Amino acid sequence: MVTLNISELYQVDKFHDLQLTLRDRWKSTEVFDTSETDVLIIPSVSIDFQELKNVEGYEHYEERLLFSLMRLRNPRTRLIYLTSTPLHPSIIDYYLQLLPGIPFSHARHRLLLLSTYDSSLKPLSQKILERPRLLARIRQAIRIDKAFMVCYNSTFWEAELSLQLNIPLYAAAPDLQIWGTKGGSRQIFSQCSVPHPDGSEEVWDSADLATATANLWERQPTLQRMVVKLNQGLSGEGNAILDLRPLINASPGKASHQDRVSAIANSFPTLRFQATQETWANFSLRIPEIGAIVEAFVEGEIKRSPSFQGRINPSGEVEILSTHDQILGGPDGQIYLGCRFPADERYRLQLQELGLKVGKKLAEKGALERFGVDFIAVDQGNNQWDIQAIEINLRKGGTTHPFMTLKLLTNGRYDRSTGLFYSQQGRPKYYTATDNLQKPSYRGLLPNDLMDIIAHYRLHFDSGTETGTVFHLMGCLSQFGKLGLTSIGDSPQQAEDIYHKVVNVLDQETSQNNNNYSLFSDYAFPIAGDTSNYS
Repeated sequence: MVTLNISELYQVDKFHDLQLTLRDRWKSTEVFDTSETDVLIIPSVSIDFQELKNVEGYEHYEERLLFSLMRLRNPRTRLIYLTSTPLHPSIIDYYLQLLPGIPFSHARHRLLLLSTYDSSLKPLSQKILERPRLLARIRQAIRIDKAFMVCYNSTFWEAELSLQLNIPLYAAAPDLQIWGTKGGSRQIFSQCSVPHPDGSEEVWDSADLATATANLWERQPTLQRMVVKLNQGLSGEGNAILDLRPLINASPGKASHQDRVSAIANSFPTLRFQATQETWANFSLRIPEIGAIVEAFVEGEIKRSPSFQGRINPSGEVEILSTHDQILGGPDGQIYLGCRFPADERYRLQLQELGLKVGKKLAEKGALERFGVDFIAVDQGNNQWDIQAIEINLRKGGTTHPFMTLKLLTNGRYDRSTGLFYSQQGRPKYYTATDNLQKPSYRGLLPNDLMDIIAHYRLHFDSGTETGTVFHLMGCLSQFGKLGLTSIGDSPQQAEDIYHKVVNVLDQETSQNNNNYSLFSDYAFPIAGDTSNYS
C-alpha cells in the first residue's frame, strides 16, 4: 500500500480545495458552458511509455483535444492551448474556420498557442513544469478567478501543474484514478450493482495470476476463454486471450487445483496478445509494476461493444452525454478503431441507466468531468440484449472528441428520453468516427495537401446543412499515413456514406494503382461481429 507523508497530504488537500472553487464558480451546466471563462488546455498524454509505444503516431495525440478550439464559438471564452512541439498553422486555421457566426480574427485573438519545443517522450505536463519562464507566461496570460484547466488524463503531473498555476483542474483527481483501472472498475460495478463478467481482483505477480485464473475456471467450469488484462491499458493494447480448450486435461473435475494452476502458468507464454509486438516476457514484467486481472471472456454469436459517456459537473450533477457502438479490431476484436453515434436503439436507454449508476457512484467518491463506461452486449433473441460492463475510463477517450465536435459545432442538445442528439433546427444527427484511418499510400501528405483535397472535393463540414466531415490527427498524416475523422449526417446511412466518400477520395488522390486497402476493410463498420471484452 502506498502511504503519503505530511507534506504530500498537504498538497493533496490543497489540490482538492482548489478543485472545490469550480463548484462555487459554476452552479449549473448552462452557466459552466457559457460563462466568461479562460480555458487552459493541457493535452498531455501522461501515460507510461510501455503503454503508448504500441500506438503508432502517439506523438501527435496532443492534437486530439483540438476540438476544444470550438469553445471559442462563445465570444466570452479565451483559450490557451499548449503542445510539446508547435502545431502547423493550417491545422489551427482549419478549426477556427469551422466556427459558425464568429469572425476568424475575433476567435484567433482569443486563442494563445504555446509550445515547449521539446519532442522528448516525457509527458507534456512535466515539460511545462520544467520551464519556469513558460509557467510565468501562462500566469500572465490567464485570469485566475475565471480559469480552469482541462487535460487528457489526470496524473500527479497535472495536479502539480494545477497547484503551480493556482488554477483548478477540471478532471478526476489523481488519487481517484484507481477507479479507472481494470480492478477499480470492477469494484465500482459491484458497489452499484451493474452487471459485469466474473473475474478476479488485482494480482501483482504471475503466480498469483495463475491461481486467480484457476479459481475463476473452477467457479465457471464451462468457460472456453478468459481475458488477461494489465490493470492499466490503452485502447485494448494491454489485453491478452487465454484459450482454455487446449488445457482440457486440467479442467475442473479432471485435475487437482494445483495441477490446474501449473498448467495455466505453463500456458501463459501462449497467450494471444492484442498488441502485435507484445510478448509474455514483457507482459509479465509489467504485472509487478501495475497489476493485472483475469475475467471471463463473454461469448456470443452476435455481440456489440457499446459505450456510455457522461460528465460529472462541478455541482456534482451527473450528465448523460452520449452512447456509442464501438468499432473494434485486432486479433480478438479488442483494439479500438472507431465508433458510431448513437448506440443501437434496442439497448441505448439501458446503457444510459447503467452508465448513470456508475456516474453517481463516481460522483460520491469525488470524481469530476468526463467518464466513460465500456460494455459488451450479447443478443439473446426476441429483441433482448445481455449487457455486461467491462471498464471505466476516467479520461478523454476515443468517443470524446467526435461527440464534443458535434456538440460544439451545432450547439445542439442530447435528448435522454430517446438517446438522440438534435441540432438547433430540431434535426437528429448521427456520425461515424475513427482515430485510425491509416494507409501506406497516405504517407507524405502534408496538412496543406489535405486542405487542398478537402476544398477541391468539398469534403468539409457544411455549417448550413450541418453535415460533412471534420478531420483531426492531421499531424500524423505525413509520417504515419494516419488520420482521424468524424463524418456527420442526418441519418446513420448518410454519415457512413460521407465517411466512405472521404476514404475513396483519399485513396484516389494518393494511390496511382487505386489500391483501396483500408484498416477498416475487414470490419466495414460491422453492425454485428465477434467482439470481446474491449477495454
